[in-house]
Amino acid sequence: MRILIVGAGATGGYFGGRLLQHGRDVTFLVREKRAMQLAQHGLSIRSVTGDADLPSPPTVQAGELHGPYDLVLLSCKAYSLEQAMADIAPAVGPDTTILPLLNGMRQLDLLDARFAASHVLGGQCVIAATLDGQGVVRHLNQSHSLTFGERDGSASTRMRRIIEALSGAGFDARPSGTVLQDMWDKWIFLASLAGITCLMRGSIGEIVAAPGGTAAALDLLEDCRAVAERSGHAPSEQTLQRARSVLTEAGSTLTASMLRDLRHGYPIEADHVIGDMLARAGQPLDGRSLLAVVYAHLKVYEAGRASPSA
Repeated sequence: MRILIVGAGATGGYFGGRLLQHGRDVTFLVREKRAMQLAQHGLSIRSVTGDADLPSPPTVQAGELHGPYDLVLLSCKAYSLEQAMADIAPAVGPDTTILPLLNGMRQLDLLDARFAASHVLGGQCVIAATLDGQGVVRHLNQSHSLTFGERDGSASTRMRRIIEALSGAGFDARPSGTVLQDMWDKWIFLASLAGITCLMRGSIGEIVAAPGGTAAALDLLEDCRAVAERSGHAPSEQTLQRARSVLTEAGSTLTASMLRDLRHGYPIEADHVIGDMLARAGQPLDGRSLLAVVYAHLKVYEAGRASPSA
């Protein structure tokens, strides 16, 4: 199976690197600077689950793609999705499957409109990783799971082939018959975590130690739960209890990657993670909901970032 990994950053570099390490036919679609870095220094992964050093991994740049791949794994940030779709178009043939690992749900709508729903699986990953200044992928804990499946829950022929390709490759490959619910469950938690830590500019432990902090975190989770229920994907009580436990843990140093990006002045996924959740809310959520306040806060940041001299 020919696999195209879109990006060789923290997520694409980790999962693509593990696949390459275990003998899969992998090519990374990267920009010129990253292509040069990989050619000179290789792809390195540092992880408590095992290091990897992969010299001269196969790369290709936009405009150099000719002919379809069997599987395209999308690991870009949401704000890069439009460009990524244009870049991968030459690699998508009649039998190509696209597996997006973006947060939220909006990517499915965009990919369906561009390539047709028949090409697009549901998918998500759980990993804490970063790309350091030398281009090394640093895996920050032991979580490294990739969940994927047909959106109708079927056990298709292509799923059997993809399961074979992704299994036994140094990470937790998790085929799922309920992948849309899995994606919603992650989105509910992520929107709550990103929203409250960005709004309060602090870790979970700092937030719950502040007056009203615990109530605010739980109110935001409830806003997101209500959106999921209205959309036909209400989380189970067990899922909610896990989220409540993490979002109210005393002394926790947990923050969202969105807060780390915000602190560095980087682009953030405000529209994809928070804005799309709010757009799906309808009534009774309105401008007074905490979800709406979070979104307004993030859009103010984005406006200031776009006009730093203002």
